[in-house]
Amino acid sequence: MRKLASIQRIKNIEPIVGADSIEKATLLGWQLVIRKGEFAIGDLCVYCEIDSVMPDKPEFEFVKTRSNRIKTVRLRGQISQGICFPLNILPEGVNVEEGLDVTEVIGVTKYEPPIPANLAGTVLGGFPSFMPKTDETRVQVLQEVLNEHEGLSCYVTEKLDGSSATFYFNEGVFGVCSRNLELAFTESNSMWRFAQENKLEEKLKALNRNICLQGEIIGEGIQKNKYKLGGQVVYFFNAFNIDEYRYFSRSEFGELLESLRLKMVPVVDEAYKLENSIERLVEKSKMKSALNNDTIAEGIVIRPVDEMIEKNVLQGRFSFKVINPDFLIKYDE
Repeated sequence: MRKLASIQRIKNIEPIVGADSIEKATLLGWQLVIRKGEFAIGDLCVYCEIDSVMPDKPEFEFVKTRSNRIKTVRLRGQISQGICFPLNILPEGVNVEEGLDVTEVIGVTKYEPPIPANLAGTVLGGFPSFMPKTDETRVQVLQEVLNEHEGLSCYVTEKLDGSSATFYFNEGVFGVCSRNLELAFTESNSMWRFAQENKLEEKLKALNRNICLQGEIIGEGIQKNKYKLGGQVVYFFNAFNIDEYRYFSRSEFGELLESLRLKMVPVVDEAYKLENSIERLVEKSKMKSALNNDTIAEGIVIRPVDEMIEKNVLQGRFSFKVINPDFLIKYDE
């Protein structure tokens, strides 16, 4: 689970050119604006990440105009991602220690964008347990992982801004899922319509194995169609072997999609050696979309060429995202 609110240590504080009352702080791999003099280097604080929805309490009144949601902002030219609070916002009895998850203690919840009507559909149940959900950890909390795996052979893909779509064939049953739910067939649901138009049930059944494909559905009626596409399409980023409970390697995945005549998310770099620098990775994410050069890309996703298990903060698979801050500012995220 993502630590939306946690106790963290201020690693560095720097002045902001032309600003008298604010300064830039660094904690974990995040940079954010704080009030001048409120914290010192080495102080512990309660850090709340972007996408945190704060509870309706007096101490969080200042975010009420933003629907209580913490977003990426730019102040005096400085990108700010998250908010630091003093430790006294914690209730009595909390054992203060660096890294402690206080999301539930404070009452913070995660912002989830509304699902368009054409993707919502009729719910069959929760997301099936025989395959993983689509979710990626942000690079800003992965310094230890970068330290350990610097130089690892990876590939980089563009992160598309749409809606998560999973298609599976398991024990003779074909199914379609959104990020968190399994959906019953309806003609109006865009993911089911894509599955039918592309004969996904027949294609997956013919593989003679239990398998799922995961991708991002984009286009008309989805996230304001930033790519200016006609119709809707799914670009795939994962294939998962349900029987062996493992993801396909880069080469296996590419061969599978080619055989099924399905599209892969745009590849940014096929032969990338992992850099041990959050700052450089964020810079790498700042680009235009491969699907439309007039559109700012949401960011990138980095995965190893050969799949591996990582038992650190990635909670399993070695795979993480780097979100483009320019995208977040432009689209008020």
